[in-house]
Amino acid sequence: MSVRHRGGQAGKKVERPSSPEITTDESQVPQQIKSGVKSEWDYKLALFIITSIAFLTRFWGINHPNEVVFDEVHFGKFASYYLQRTYFFDVHPPFGKLLFALMGWFVGYDGHFHFDNIGDSYITNNVPYVAFRAMPALLGALTIPTVFLIMWESGYTLPACIVASGLVLFDNAHIGQTRLILLDATLVFAMSVSVLSYVRFYKLRHAPFSRKWWKWLLLTGVALSCVISTKYVGVFTFLTIGSAVALDLWGLLDINRKYGALSLPEFGKHFGARVFGLIVVPFFFYLFWFQVHFAILYRSGPGDDFMSPEFQETLSDNIMTASSVGIDYYDSITMRHKDTKTYLHSHPDKYPLRYEDGRVSSQGQQVTGYPFNDTNNHWQILPSQPFPENNLLGHRVKSGDVVKLRHLVTDTYLLSHDVASPYYPTNQEFTTVSLEQADGDRFNDTLFELRIEGAKGKSDFKSMSGQFKLIHFPTKVAMWTHTTPLPDWAYKQAEINGNKNVQQASNIWYVDDIPSVPADSERLKKEPRKIKHVPFLKKYIELQRAIFYHNNALTSSHPYASQPLQWPFLLRGVSFWTQNDTRQQIYFLGNPVGWWMASSVLAIFAGIVGADQLSQRRGIDSLDERTRSRFYNSTGFFFLAWAAHYLPFYLMGRQLFLHHYLPAHLASALVTGALLEFVMNLDPVALETNIENENANGKAITGKSNQAKANAGKAVIGGQKQVVPAKERAAGKGMLNLWAATGVALSLMIWGWWFFLPLTYGKPGLSAEEVVRRKWLGYDLHFAK
Repeated sequence: MSVRHRGGQAGKKVERPSSPEITTDESQVPQQIKSGVKSEWDYKLALFIITSIAFLTRFWGINHPNEVVFDEVHFGKFASYYLQRTYFFDVHPPFGKLLFALMGWFVGYDGHFHFDNIGDSYITNNVPYVAFRAMPALLGALTIPTVFLIMWESGYTLPACIVASGLVLFDNAHIGQTRLILLDATLVFAMSVSVLSYVRFYKLRHAPFSRKWWKWLLLTGVALSCVISTKYVGVFTFLTIGSAVALDLWGLLDINRKYGALSLPEFGKHFGARVFGLIVVPFFFYLFWFQVHFAILYRSGPGDDFMSPEFQETLSDNIMTASSVGIDYYDSITMRHKDTKTYLHSHPDKYPLRYEDGRVSSQGQQVTGYPFNDTNNHWQILPSQPFPENNLLGHRVKSGDVVKLRHLVTDTYLLSHDVASPYYPTNQEFTTVSLEQADGDRFNDTLFELRIEGAKGKSDFKSMSGQFKLIHFPTKVAMWTHTTPLPDWAYKQAEINGNKNVQQASNIWYVDDIPSVPADSERLKKEPRKIKHVPFLKKYIELQRAIFYHNNALTSSHPYASQPLQWPFLLRGVSFWTQNDTRQQIYFLGNPVGWWMASSVLAIFAGIVGADQLSQRRGIDSLDERTRSRFYNSTGFFFLAWAAHYLPFYLMGRQLFLHHYLPAHLASALVTGALLEFVMNLDPVALETNIENENANGKAITGKSNQAKANAGKAVIGGQKQVVPAKERAAGKGMLNLWAATGVALSLMIWGWWFFLPLTYGKPGLSAEEVVRRKWLGYDLHFAK
């Protein structure tokens, strides 16, 4: 490739030839261009072969193992809950799970099996598990031709299309995730369709507001909706497409754009159309799946505890609302923390004088959280000012009341004061004091306000359904607990303290029981309950808050969790399933050959970009303008997709696993195919000579102007500019090197896929020696001894 120097002679004006006129006469377009546009049979044949292999690799042996594998315990269970109309809670949006439920409905499954344990038999429990697994296998198989089409529609040569799709086709991680009842096949397929749809839309940028332009814009929006409706990491696909759209709009705003300036009203139409197609449409489809979710799940179930009492009242057979009892003053109650389910508890032991960090306590009676029912959990609820002796009973506790709590066993009163708690120096200690102190100088410190969640006015305080925050009246801290146990001096029980962040959702408690109410009391008799209606948006917002809260709370360690830095290098996988008798195992791991190849290409791309930018700063053109434009705009778009689906994970504090890299891996496969073509030095303007000889004026394009080169890669058919297909751009050029590189790359991929196949398909079982041979980077495989 020639190197051109820019600005070598200061002050000397360089004459640039004017842009040639491009012919509008279809009869003067080279015949090979027209035939290439119409046929491209070799692409179609390759697409058919690749799709057939994709279905074979995804569906082969899909009935093995006939047991629950890894996270099938979750997503299979959720499908059963849908089929039984039983409300459940999950941190992912509903679309992917609804697809599993739809498949179960198709085959007449009633949801009787709840996928409780890994290793439970599908055969014994009569579960149509092959039908469930067939759905992600179908989407996983369709992902391969979608990758091929992305490359084809982007104008790449057949070898580049084959390499990009082959990296996903023969990848063990993609195969492993698509053969089980998991969400990632839906996520990756929707992500790839989003990219394909946007590429098709972008190709129609010179025919704005045409029917096809609208079709591909709206299809992009629908595909984006499916991505984020499957998992919230789908927002990274929005980031990818959104960044490309922003750059496109910035170009449209340019008054010096090549195809003529747009007026501000015209630009407003473009902007509004994209907002409608890529934001409004996806958002309403996203809301639609939640509406379906709520409409199906109308029965009380295991997800009730995650929702507010008001939400639970919309579910039939809800135990909480059915068993709730109004609480009167002087009742004995037990209180439990909503999140940790620990009881508010106290015992005669005192706080130590000094904690391990040297801070001093009040040495008051310990108030802790205890996980089991016990008489030390009983508290009597009292008014702040006593009622008259002749009118003590029958007064209902209301939301907003200021109350006192008496610990019955030790006859002391709950108190909080400005003393640091054992674990949190910024939070207040909770303790108890005697009656004399509670009625004396510590009276104010024993007062607490009951704030019932979602209460309107002075609502009745009820057991089970009356979730509340207990706010210390003088200092305005909320009673709170957490999961870290106290030391041995508190018998490893939970710490109770005063949280200054009153709005925190984890401050919520509820009354679990009223032991003082006799079993034959009139208060326990219930009237038939009517199902309450809550507006959709209110339910949706509550569920979103619960989802994001619990998603961020997934910070506990996991033996197979990994860090983003490990993913591109495939440093570790995840054990999905083992069977000791047969020495069979499913170990989730990518094809190391393909992953390392793709990761290396990403580094090469970054290196080329850096070198090109540096050379331009020194006045050297190592690339012609059209090659550079294609390299940055097309390959760069794929690189952007990789970065957008990978780099944000470094900001997350939750549990992360290798499967989170699959969308980014697909994007890296696109970069690999594109860069292979670039490195093999295939000139994107291969038909320059032909068009030179046949331009409208019969004059050759002899100059080296960028515009001339850009026009040389296009022909005009029927009055519209047509991009010359890659096949025709390659006409007359040596493709041997490109095909040879493709053959080598594909052979290595197939070998890597075959070598790790027993770990992906779970059969055959391997001997200890065979397992050791596959521990390339110390993978923690089973049966290595």
